[in-house]
Amino acid sequence: MTQYSTITSASSYDTYGEDADGKKITDDCIVKPAKPNDYESLFQKLDVKKSGEITLHDFKMALDKLNHPISQKSELIQTIFNAFDSNKDKVIDFNDFKTYLTKTDDQILKGFIKIDQDNDGKLNKADFIHYLKQTLNLKPTDYNIDLLFKQIDFKNDGYITYDEFRDFLILMPRLDGSRIKTAFSYIVEELDISSDGDVTLINQFLNGIGFFLAGGLAGVISRTCTAPFDRIKVFLIARTDLSSTILHSKAQIAEQVRNGVSTHIIEEARKKIAAAEAAAKKAASESAAPKTIRSPIIQAARTLWKQGGIRAFYVGNGLNVLKVFPESAMKFGSFEIAKRFFASIEGVEDTAKLSKPSTYFAGGIGGVVSQFFVYPIDTLKFRLQCSNLDSSLRGNALLIQTAKNMYRDGGLRIFYRGILVGTSGIFPYAALDLGTFSTIKSWLIKRESISKGVREDQVNLPNYMVLGLGAFSGSFGATVVYPINLLRTRLQAQGTYAHPYTYDGFGDVLKQTIAREGYPGLFKGLVPNLAKVAPAVSISYFVYEKLKVAFGLHNHVN
Repeated sequence: MTQYSTITSASSYDTYGEDADGKKITDDCIVKPAKPNDYESLFQKLDVKKSGEITLHDFKMALDKLNHPISQKSELIQTIFNAFDSNKDKVIDFNDFKTYLTKTDDQILKGFIKIDQDNDGKLNKADFIHYLKQTLNLKPTDYNIDLLFKQIDFKNDGYITYDEFRDFLILMPRLDGSRIKTAFSYIVEELDISSDGDVTLINQFLNGIGFFLAGGLAGVISRTCTAPFDRIKVFLIARTDLSSTILHSKAQIAEQVRNGVSTHIIEEARKKIAAAEAAAKKAASESAAPKTIRSPIIQAARTLWKQGGIRAFYVGNGLNVLKVFPESAMKFGSFEIAKRFFASIEGVEDTAKLSKPSTYFAGGIGGVVSQFFVYPIDTLKFRLQCSNLDSSLRGNALLIQTAKNMYRDGGLRIFYRGILVGTSGIFPYAALDLGTFSTIKSWLIKRESISKGVREDQVNLPNYMVLGLGAFSGSFGATVVYPINLLRTRLQAQGTYAHPYTYDGFGDVLKQTIAREGYPGLFKGLVPNLAKVAPAVSISYFVYEKLKVAFGLHNHVN
């Protein structure tokens, strides 16, 4: 998001005495606030119908036309509109406009003076960092600091003048006593989409516990709502045949459970799979006319429903949401540490100046560390989902028993089956995701720049477009590395009731998968995996915004 199009006040120097802290304001350190005709010019830009009054609808249209940073933030638009509408008649006339902006200009001027520590009439990066960390008590990442600084420094000359500062903040709501804090909180939010299609707003981790909780809970709710997609994906990965989706009848399952012989169950499962595959081949060769073949996804959904009802679609979801917070914390924390390490090697003080390869490797390291930390939870989830659904054990009892059986069969090592395969897909996924996102975003910005006749650094892509682009790039990366995730899952789930095959390692699982199902077998479950990305993005973002309001993170207008 770049600087939006608005008025620019005329720069001239003057003397203002001292600020509230006793700091002298000399005639060579600050600029005059806007003149009245600046207000008239801006009012004309916002009065899209030229009626002399601005309605909320007009206000939204005007902000969108100006590419304002909050143009896609309905709650912020409502807040700033209410602040302008002093007499609460649901329209803004010029008197309302002038009254509000006179006060606003005074606040922005004082804010500029306060941030400008060396009193030179411009803000450098050090001034900006000091204000965010020491005055606002924020804990921003270097990346987010650089992102917001560049938003304001639209001339891209390395410092922020008063004109740039004022233009950026003049229509920004003043929440929690600071327009800069409003801009920071609402502009630097980003979604993180994993190769499994899960979405978490992890970039708010270091911005405060309230934002981290809101982002984490949004991820929890999103994963819960899209759990059936994940459940169907794992079911399809575990099954090696598509002709029959029911391995055992409920009576057979109950009998085997009563017998308590796990090896018998696994052996029977193998026989059932072999028989189903043989029957499918025979039927295909003898059939004179092709029969209607039901979609594997529909078959999987029907089987899960028959074996456990709605509950079957949420097996393992508790473990899936349990890992949201530690996964986010580990990923982001290790990413920051890795960036600082590479910064020391490259000899740069600001991690925002890291080379692209170093930033890429730092991101990859963050992904590897977080996956290693939560990997045992993933393994337990997959094995839980591949257990027999009609077992007499349910809920926590089944979870605990599954964990005990795993530990008994292979100790801690079994919880890390396929870890090398799993982590090997992180770097290519990150590269594909980032590369696709950057390439398409650059193309969109260039197209908008030509279409609107403005510089590229003045183009502001709307949130829905950025979110959609993020979902697309994440989906593209997930598709390319999907075979790695499938083989990893089979290594984790091997020897279970739903997937009785066993493997010697990555080469063996790859060889057996291709031998039994061909190369298309490497992409089983891809459709439900991709199908959950769009709703996951939408749900995460919607819930996150609502939780910020519920937590009172942005509810004080000053």
